[in-house]
Amino acid sequence: MASGSVPSFTFQAYGEDNPRQVSGSGSSSRHLSDSESEICPTTKSLARLCSRDKDERATALEKLSEKILVRLELDRTGSARLSKQTLLHLLRLSRSCPLQEVRMRATELLCIAQEEGIEVPRALASGPSAFIPAKEMLIEGLNQDILVESFLSLGRVDHLTMVMALHPSYLSCFLRTQHALFELDGPLPRDWRHYISIMAAARHHCSYMVQQHSKAFLEAGGDESWLSGIKHAPVKLRSLHTLNKLLAHRPWLITQQHIQELVCAGAEPRWSLAELIHAVILMAHTHSLCSFVWACGLNPEPDHIGGHTFHPPSPSHIPRSPHSPAHEDGRQELVDGAVEVEVLMKRMVELQQQQEEEECTQEEMVTRFERQRSESIPTAVVRGAPPELVLCLVEEPEFRYEDFAPRGEQSPSPMRAQDYSWEDHGFSLVQRLLPDMGQFLDEEFQVVSNLTYNRMAMHEDVDTYTLRKALWNYIHCLYGIRYDDYDYGSVNVLLERSLKVFVKTMACHPEQTTARIYHAFWRHFRHSEKVHANLIVMEARLQAALLYTLRSITAYIK
Repeated sequence: MASGSVPSFTFQAYGEDNPRQVSGSGSSSRHLSDSESEICPTTKSLARLCSRDKDERATALEKLSEKILVRLELDRTGSARLSKQTLLHLLRLSRSCPLQEVRMRATELLCIAQEEGIEVPRALASGPSAFIPAKEMLIEGLNQDILVESFLSLGRVDHLTMVMALHPSYLSCFLRTQHALFELDGPLPRDWRHYISIMAAARHHCSYMVQQHSKAFLEAGGDESWLSGIKHAPVKLRSLHTLNKLLAHRPWLITQQHIQELVCAGAEPRWSLAELIHAVILMAHTHSLCSFVWACGLNPEPDHIGGHTFHPPSPSHIPRSPHSPAHEDGRQELVDGAVEVEVLMKRMVELQQQQEEEECTQEEMVTRFERQRSESIPTAVVRGAPPELVLCLVEEPEFRYEDFAPRGEQSPSPMRAQDYSWEDHGFSLVQRLLPDMGQFLDEEFQVVSNLTYNRMAMHEDVDTYTLRKALWNYIHCLYGIRYDDYDYGSVNVLLERSLKVFVKTMACHPEQTTARIYHAFWRHFRHSEKVHANLIVMEARLQAALLYTLRSITAYIK
């Protein structure tokens, strides 16, 4: 479903550049003292820079420029300085602002500062993703329009938004859900919402998401000491630990007992059902988003730790993203990729014809499901230890994903979609406990399920429904969810092994995703098509995790 226009969404801009939060690395230099005069834009001045009125934006930009130039003039006598936070703010605007006049002015101001002897930061990455060439995202057209809308509404355009902007209709509904979860009135305080997401992101060693939410946590008035370790957080937040680890790695193990321990009358501290459902959605939302971040190879933001340096570039060393080794290109690979597309196209047509002509028995359908869920699919090598800013926020880091149905082992019974589904059960429960959130989530699921551009690689006018359905159902199969009316033999026909390795890694071990497995599948497809697949996997994972928890909440209520 390609959107022909950019839907409007109106949010309040976050208060950027809270002086308590300083990220990045750098040596001691003229700009690093926190006691120095700070000219970084306040929430109010940021809002003016994001005004929809072009003249007001131009005036705000001029005033910002004048302030910085005055500081640079005064700096010659040492009476004032440019702070590190201001320089990082300019770096971010120069790299990611979709408004050309703002981007160019920020670049110009950094150049002037450098000429005046100020050590200025430079971004370590050339674009938002280590996997996707920047030129494929930073282009004019429909996705550029939604990036402008995002900047005017939110005050910044991050790497996550840039990649999602390849699919504007999805991005617009995603941003509405994100805003509802973190900004609209609800049972949880805003700083707690971000801290819960920090706890969730840490389970997948996702430094990108931890830093994003740490910044927002402080801007919401959060206690900075909580970021130095989970032990500093309130007991009530820490009581989410078991639910958090199960949601992240083995949601099928969540039971009514886990819910009862948090919400029953004798629980101390006690969660209300509304608070708990909000926390559960925050955790599941963040876990699935970590899958997307890793699967798209997102680079740190320019103002993140690891996203910039104050040292000049070394001619003998080009920084490499930790995501992966270089991708091996070659003519033979392109030829093989083209052949794979033709084979997949043929299989899709044959499968559709076969399903119209043949009818499997229910026993055969169950057998094919069991065969699929017990299939051995290896994942990538385990990464090294996560950075300390992540590790200090994780309890039981050794608790990881295990297959729902390991070979030769007794496994729990699958969840039959006919017994508990989002449409018939989960949606209404969320709507009742957290009004409107069910609607936001349902819109996400609907948009990603129907999203299609009727093309595949170099082919146009292609019905990709069977392929999209196979991806969704394969992820649910990995999580032990079975659809009685779906033929799981289709999964092996449509999903090549390299694609299975990628999506299983993304859904189950996202921190192990590498460029090698990203580039190994669909070698002749557009990067936007791979991002489309990532969106399907992300949303399928989110729904699967929610279903197990919502089923347990339903059992408790009854």
